[in-house]
Amino acid sequence: MSTQIAGHLLVECLIAQGVTHVFGVPGESYLAALDGFHDHADEIRFVICRQEGGAAFMAEAHGKLTGRPGVCFVTRGPGATNASIGVHTAFQDSTPMVLLVGDVGSDFRDREAFQEVDFQSFFGPSTKGFAKRVERVDEASRLPEYVARAFAAAMNGRPGPVVLVLPEDMLRSAVQAKPLPRVEPALAWADPGGLRELRQLLLAARRPFVIAGGGGWTPQAAQALQRFAENWQLPVGNAFRFQDTFDNHHPLYAGDVGIGINPKLAARVREADLVIAIGPRLGEMTTGGYALLEAPRPAQKLVHFHASAEELHRVYQADLVFNTTMNAAARALEVLTAPPELPWSDWAQAVHADYEANLVPQPLPGPIDMPAIVQCLQKHLPADAVLTNGAGNFASWVHRFYRHHGLAKGFKTQLAPTSGAMGYGVPAGIAASITTGRVAFTIAGDGDFLMNGQELATAVQHGGKSIIVLLNNGMYGTIRMHQEREYPVRVSGTALHNPDFCALARAYGYAAERVTETPGFEAALLRALAHEGGTLIEIPLDPEVITTRGTLSAIRSAAQERR
Repeated sequence: MSTQIAGHLLVECLIAQGVTHVFGVPGESYLAALDGFHDHADEIRFVICRQEGGAAFMAEAHGKLTGRPGVCFVTRGPGATNASIGVHTAFQDSTPMVLLVGDVGSDFRDREAFQEVDFQSFFGPSTKGFAKRVERVDEASRLPEYVARAFAAAMNGRPGPVVLVLPEDMLRSAVQAKPLPRVEPALAWADPGGLRELRQLLLAARRPFVIAGGGGWTPQAAQALQRFAENWQLPVGNAFRFQDTFDNHHPLYAGDVGIGINPKLAARVREADLVIAIGPRLGEMTTGGYALLEAPRPAQKLVHFHASAEELHRVYQADLVFNTTMNAAARALEVLTAPPELPWSDWAQAVHADYEANLVPQPLPGPIDMPAIVQCLQKHLPADAVLTNGAGNFASWVHRFYRHHGLAKGFKTQLAPTSGAMGYGVPAGIAASITTGRVAFTIAGDGDFLMNGQELATAVQHGGKSIIVLLNNGMYGTIRMHQEREYPVRVSGTALHNPDFCALARAYGYAAERVTETPGFEAALLRALAHEGGTLIEIPLDPEVITTRGTLSAIRSAAQERR
């Protein structure tokens, strides 16, 4: 066995795990690994990003798209702490991810050396951090073991982020070792006895409802879920920002169960006598602040499928739980025999009718008709287009009005942070474009865009082509909405003085144009789709148009009346 530098071995270990792209910002603490990427440039691509937060979001987005860990490489101290926003997003979104951190040399450790951080304390599960595992590799010969374990831990059970800390001197050391084979996630199957009990609960129900979402879904699992729903004629809602789990065009689709939920759908969930949650954590956003399902004991019968045993009975005491991966859960459910007749057919049809009615918009002021803009996107974006967004009220337009064909058609099409992280959409769209070649569309707000807009330079350098629609209302709109609700007319800390977004995009190498009236958008979108590179379309949006359902003035007036 030949001797090589440990940094080169690390790169070979990543290749053995099927990694094709690593997102990062270079640092002197892992020069030996960067040298390894040079030697393997035809097998693995190091995508040079402009800030570690953007790099971590790109890796997280890649993990969502592929179902295997997205990889981010950063340097110690500020590099790792900048990347922590992506690690937290991967944790809350149940996305497999591996963060590699170049660290201070072993001979300087525990002296508060330059940029030294105790990463076990910062990220670790033992300190209630947000990584599944945090491990430091001090012995170069064990790199294959640590890398393989990191990938297994990121994928097994509830998917999530793993952090590997790599001392600089270890990466420079000579080593005789070879990579371990590619690891695959383990499948945890649903208990047959529990499935019989679930069938009895279904037979006793009159208003059943399915909530699907969370991490770990594949096209095959989504197709099996669809067959289960069709066999039992079950209305299916998708959990918060997992709107591509079930086909939005399907006659059993109920809508998204999350922020800005259709009030009629919220009422349906409350009225249900059996809720079957397949995959979601049943967190604050999906449960409407733990109100659609009352914690800890819901009024509805609750059946919860989840890949992590720790998540089951964590918030809600369910009537029946299954510790199972989504592939296994859906494949077990699709063969659950339904009776010839079901008593809730009218209920299922009414739930879907509520969804269809919710696609009819309320009239709102201003020259921009956002539902018409989304309808134009629906008309021209291909079915496999990847839609991305960060956090803010601007995302509600696509959440409410865009209809995903879903994973059952073979593609993941939504990348959005359930963690509510601003700045996610732009780098996520760029990552989707670079790694898949599919059309990547991003909707962003002005405040959201400026948190990671610098990654347009990454897109141009690496041949990414994203289309960004930037809604500019001159404020942090979501916070302003809450501000008017709680402290009407007392505006503080939410107004923004913005740059010339089109000039900024052009400076990075994107095409850019400004659309001020609805009829001009279709031609701008078609130009963007035909353009060889990325495009930013800025749309000034009336600040009054604060949600898909109402105005800022209406929120303020209601708050003043309450006082």
